[in-house]
Amino acid sequence: MSEHILEAHTLEEHEALIPQANWFERSETLQKLRKNKKFPTIWCSGCGIGVVMGALIRAIDHLGLKNDDVALVAGIGCTARMPVYMDFNTLHTTHGRALAFATGLKIARPDMKVIAIMGDGDALAIGGNHFIHAARRNLGITALVVNNAIYGMTGGQYSPTTPVGGKATTAPYGNVEPPFPVCELAIAAGATYVARSTVYHALELDKFLAEAIAKDGFSLVEAVSYCHTTYGRLNKLGTAADMMRALKDNTIAKPTFDKLSAEEQAANTKIVRGNFVNIERPQYTNVYSNLITRVQGGEK
Repeated sequence: MSEHILEAHTLEEHEALIPQANWFERSETLQKLRKNKKFPTIWCSGCGIGVVMGALIRAIDHLGLKNDDVALVAGIGCTARMPVYMDFNTLHTTHGRALAFATGLKIARPDMKVIAIMGDGDALAIGGNHFIHAARRNLGITALVVNNAIYGMTGGQYSPTTPVGGKATTAPYGNVEPPFPVCELAIAAGATYVARSTVYHALELDKFLAEAIAKDGFSLVEAVSYCHTTYGRLNKLGTAADMMRALKDNTIAKPTFDKLSAEEQAANTKIVRGNFVNIERPQYTNVYSNLITRVQGGEK
């Protein structure tokens, strides 16, 4: 790739530099990006959040959804900046409240595909209560949680998913709190679709996101990522490339995990990737709509 291409800041500038490629006529994926936004993004070079954004765009594209039929709701943080760059209906809310705003939107517009985009701190710390009850109610929302185990944007504080022993600006001697198991929490609370992948396994992430968005119920996709700028430096984990390779080496696919003996499963220290739950139960907005119909019909 030429240096001129790397220096381009907008989609129009890229297109002007390489008209022979016709990227923006041929690629439905790139058409989902906002043409009035400057690129590169706000994220640090090598950050995995851009990989998740690409996977989300491809998943929506695969389902054949129109831009106006999709709403992206996000709170505060590195991950929450993601909707800014995509050409869908977007709602940038307060910290930890993405699912609360998404709930109101889904009830008002049950026809829309509503996707709440959150980091681990946004979803499970201040937003933890919303997370549990959105799953319990089985609201037709897809929760995309990018888990990089740290508060990256606000200073590198430890989060609900920081590993025990991991250093952070608020845990200089190592975190002593056990991390929230994101998928297990969603399952216990009642989610009808739960899956986990990583930013290294991008095509797998595409598939899980498409399945989650298509689900008529509360769905969760945990996208395991990394923060090489704060968490990586504090814990001497190397470059973004090093941390990306670690996701390859320190994960195991669920079908492979399921073949292990009970003893081997208990001793496993790798992150398990896969689809953990895919069930059917009444979706909240359908139940709510039926209630309104009954009440309007005079039924008590």
